[in-house]
Amino acid sequence: MTRSVRPLVVTSLVAVLSTGLLALAVARGWLGVDTGRGANFCEAAGGLVRQPANTFSNAGFVLVGLGIAWHAGRRARLGATLSARPALASAYAVTVVLLGPASAAMHATQSEAGGLLDLTSMYLVASFAAAYAAMRWWRLGTSVFVTAFVALVGTCEVVGASGGSVPVVHHPGNLAFGILLLAAVALEIAIRVRGELRTDLRYGAVALGSMAVAFVIWNLAQHGWCDPASPLQGHAVWHLLSAVAAYFLFRLYASEAAASSRNQMVSSEPETPVAGIW
Repeated sequence: MTRSVRPLVVTSLVAVLSTGLLALAVARGWLGVDTGRGANFCEAAGGLVRQPANTFSNAGFVLVGLGIAWHAGRRARLGATLSARPALASAYAVTVVLLGPASAAMHATQSEAGGLLDLTSMYLVASFAAAYAAMRWWRLGTSVFVTAFVALVGTCEVVGASGGSVPVVHHPGNLAFGILLLAAVALEIAIRVRGELRTDLRYGAVALGSMAVAFVIWNLAQHGWCDPASPLQGHAVWHLLSAVAAYFLFRLYASEAAASSRNQMVSSEPETPVAGIW
């Protein structure tokens, strides 16, 4: 089976450049002064990297993004939609990688600019999931996906900049992120129920379960379950579980096949002879 190295090369370059730029930005103060952005996530601030555990746990996103890129290089192993549009698999890998340094920017500096990068990376991945599901539900092309993706990210940016506080999730940008993920889940279920495209729901269950547990921990880490001096931080666990969810969401995409193709595969398998009682 031939493998294209392009997705891994492109994603690796993005990983190296974005992580390198973050290191320079932290060392040289490019992101601005510490304004306490993200200080509500428990970990005590100190040193050049303000929140070490919450910062370095974002390496999970980079590693998962590279793993997705490695998988994306084998087109024959991609799902029906991704095999026809392999650039989307690479785009998803890059998006997941960028979650790492963008989120780390906030936790490493507690600056306003770092907080904006963190939110934008969340908008990117949630908009990807929602736009990709919408494209397949309405049987549209890649240009529509791109348009929807850009529009959703822009809408999230506007909502996030509106200010104010929201119950439970606090920031309006977090609410926009959550709504897009729920919309993506609803559309994925609708696609599966319609029956034209079949996916391995075990991957979807792991992705959804990981995010659900991560969200519980995200809340607990801000309300009682908090030791600022501990190297084990609940928000760091949120990062790692979210990376797991991102990986299994891709595996869900990669498992997709047209229902007719699945039926042909099943019908072409030889019947197992029934053993006699003797």
